[in-house]
Amino acid sequence: MTPASKARLIAAVALPALLLNLSPGHARAAAPAPATVAAAPVQMEHISVSVTGAGPDVILIPGLSSPRAVWDGVVPALAKTHRVHVVQINGFGGDDPRANTAPGILDGTVADLDTYVARAGLKAPAVVGHSLGGLVGLMLARAHPGDVSRLMVVDSLPYIGDLFLRGATVAMVEPQAKAMREQILASYGKPADAVGAERTANGLAATPEARAKVKAWAMAADPRVTAQALYEDMTTDLRPDIAAIAAPITAIYPAPGDALYRDVYAKAKHATFVPITDTAHFVMLDQPGAFAGALTAFLAAK
Repeated sequence: MTPASKARLIAAVALPALLLNLSPGHARAAAPAPATVAAAPVQMEHISVSVTGAGPDVILIPGLSSPRAVWDGVVPALAKTHRVHVVQINGFGGDDPRANTAPGILDGTVADLDTYVARAGLKAPAVVGHSLGGLVGLMLARAHPGDVSRLMVVDSLPYIGDLFLRGATVAMVEPQAKAMREQILASYGKPADAVGAERTANGLAATPEARAKVKAWAMAADPRVTAQALYEDMTTDLRPDIAAIAAPITAIYPAPGDALYRDVYAKAKHATFVPITDTAHFVMLDQPGAFAGALTAFLAAK
């Protein structure tokens, strides 16, 4: 991995302190029936889920500070052939954080997803997760194998500490994780840092349009949720569990990270590697055509 690529990837967790006035939370709703048009989101304590389309089920999970809109480029076409369940972690996208101001965001998200799969009657759906969402997908596949038929992780590692130092342990990374959590928490109640959000977006996306979206999403995230989710991301190590995950894993990532991804997922029972050129962390925004093609191939695989 080149130094520039490593710096870009590390920027994915080094978010600045952010704040936005939150909108009211969604009303609680029952699990959706199969539909051909978007239904009102299902609201849970840690997540909400919108559903559209009909066909085989696929779950899309955004990353840190990202709303479900990160998948807007693929959902319309995907909904023509699939029932698409698009997750949003409470506190991102301006949503009421609900239970996500307390520790346990990742475990709570996994538990809510498992409950959602059962209540909605999904039969081993395909799961796609970007960044933090990819880690959630790995956690779901490990804890609830029947919930995941196949998993696509988009620029997501089983342990983010490998970006700081290959082979790093949680004990080595935790002091930095705590410091970053406290820095972001300290911004709560203060004006949003537009300059910092723009700097972060420039490190995570490659095109002007993508950077503008990422900046707006970062500023729309509740800093309390961002801080705790980041801490949990940095202190969750799934490397020992990769070999035990039964679902086939497809890894999508910027091409300079090829050696790292092949190494960390080498013990997966079945892994497919899809490096994408000329992209930063938000692959689906920087290279929408290449990402859509990779997604189609992933869902069509037997």
